[in-house]
Amino acid sequence: MITQQVRNLGARAGRWAILCGLTIFLAFPFVWMLITAFKRTSDLYNLKHNPFVFYEPPTLEHIHRLFSDTLYGEWLLNTAFVGVLVVFITLVLAIPAGYALARLTGTWGEKLGIGIFLTYLVPPTLLFIPLSRVVVDLHLDDSLWSLVLVYPSFTVPFSAWLMMGFFKAIPKDMEEAAMIDGYSRLGAFFRVVVPISLSGILTVAIFSFTLVMQEFVYAVTFISSSRNLTVGVGVPTFLVHGDVYFWGSLMAGCFIASVPVAILYNFCVDRFIAGFTAGAIK
Repeated sequence: MITQQVRNLGARAGRWAILCGLTIFLAFPFVWMLITAFKRTSDLYNLKHNPFVFYEPPTLEHIHRLFSDTLYGEWLLNTAFVGVLVVFITLVLAIPAGYALARLTGTWGEKLGIGIFLTYLVPPTLLFIPLSRVVVDLHLDDSLWSLVLVYPSFTVPFSAWLMMGFFKAIPKDMEEAAMIDGYSRLGAFFRVVVPISLSGILTVAIFSFTLVMQEFVYAVTFISSSRNLTVGVGVPTFLVHGDVYFWGSLMAGCFIASVPVAILYNFCVDRFIAGFTAGAIK
């Protein structure tokens, strides 16, 4: 009996140790950014000082420089504007595409789904040159609308493939039962399939918005004026002058931009994991 209790206690302690270690590992970037954002420059660059200890009083000079010497506030709004529109376009295109691929019988549906997913794997460095010609022909250069037009080219394929796997996990009998009750196929889709698929839809929305925030190649190619930049381009462009890095302001900008996304992930982590693992088991 005592041996079993010791084993249970050891197993519980092991699980807590793994959990605490993983928590520290995942929280480390945010702790590092937060500490660096409030450290004085003299304290930050002193190699004899512990980087996790404040040897001098905290300061707001880095945050002040971020908002006064750059257009960081406008960059945040630009990123949110592009992100919301790209998420909307991605959902409008990926949800019906994924449903159609999931219900397409035969090998053509599987082959078409794989083909759509493979287009997501094409490197952006191979596409930004022809896409820049399209943007110029449409007179969208140096405009946020160019990003709204281009970003769905790599968010829609993966999202459609992801939704296809999710819709395949939903039995057709549920739709047929709804259609027997008087709904059309479209009505059964919106009233039965979509509510069950909220986990997949949320996964697509988070995935698309995250890609917009971290994308660099297209944003730096199509946007030239500082007022129209997104956070992913504006922060490293204006806070890195040659070999001079404004680390405090850089970390403050990264922390402010990443915290809302991290909070969204934490609130929706269960649905997000369910969306990525849909179809793995039945």
